[in-house]
Amino acid sequence: MPRMRVVQVPKPNAPFEIVERPIPEPGPGQVRVRVQACGICHSDSFTKQGGFPGMQYPRVPGHEVVGVIDAVGPAVPDWKNGARVGVGWHGGHCGHCASCRRGDFLTCQRGQIPGITYDGGYAEYMLVPFEALASVPDELSAAEAAPLLCAGITTYNALRHSGARAGDLVAILGIGGLGHLGVQFAAKMGFRAVAIARGADKGPLARKLGAQHYIDSTAQDAAGELTKLGGARVILATVTDSPTMSAAINGLGIDGKLLIVGASAEPIKVPPIALIGRRRSLQGWPSGTASDSEDTLAFSVLAEVRPMIEQYPLERAAEAYDRMMSGKARFRVVLTTA
Repeated sequence: MPRMRVVQVPKPNAPFEIVERPIPEPGPGQVRVRVQACGICHSDSFTKQGGFPGMQYPRVPGHEVVGVIDAVGPAVPDWKNGARVGVGWHGGHCGHCASCRRGDFLTCQRGQIPGITYDGGYAEYMLVPFEALASVPDELSAAEAAPLLCAGITTYNALRHSGARAGDLVAILGIGGLGHLGVQFAAKMGFRAVAIARGADKGPLARKLGAQHYIDSTAQDAAGELTKLGGARVILATVTDSPTMSAAINGLGIDGKLLIVGASAEPIKVPPIALIGRRRSLQGWPSGTASDSEDTLAFSVLAEVRPMIEQYPLERAAEAYDRMMSGKARFRVVLTTA
């Protein structure tokens, strides 16, 4: 029986293992994807550390996956062998819960997540429900496309649903793995893009990414500087530090919105008076569905938005994961298979 290599987590907080498994056959509604690239995301820590309810082990992480369909199971419409595809955080939906009946597949009560509820992309092959597949344009390499299926879709989808219009002041709080894409998307969407980060050394990069203004939060009051610019219509918070988010709120203009995509367990502290008088609001935003992924990839091709990546071979997954989680990787880390 043909076999494949996978990188699995045998139990919570255990070291990664590289093992061989039989190459799986797709069941009804599934396709098999020959993986070419898989981005490493901070959310992979849910799998590594056992931080997601009901997880079963051993589990193969990875939810930023790009590859080629090489087998199609029964009852799969449209998709054919040889198609370039990707799958992101949204890894399938039930189709019959209250959210799905409204067409809100992303909040499906039984939604699946690659690398968490089923084996993900730290592997040479994986099985994917057909409804989670996104078509990948030829203009993007597999390694470029992979981070766009989580970091990319999260920032792009949040901004396009934010209510901001071309010409509005939009600030990106943090210019790391999510933020460096958020700045590019904001600029290409026609917003007056402001990048906020720690240190004057990040200013040239922020402007290279398309920011019209850069605020060094270690030397300047970010909220005050945004107020001088007229107040932000949207602040996209890509950082995971809740106090930093709290400190930015007064930089919102009238009807301004703090749009949160950086996951943190800490509370954001907001005095009600800071919201009431200027009709400010806070909103969270998750990633998106397969069709949202296709929109993200298409816009990235059209507007020439690309992630900044470091590539590692699959067998160095443990090293690549540690580099991403340590913060030493400036932007995104991607595993590739030969």
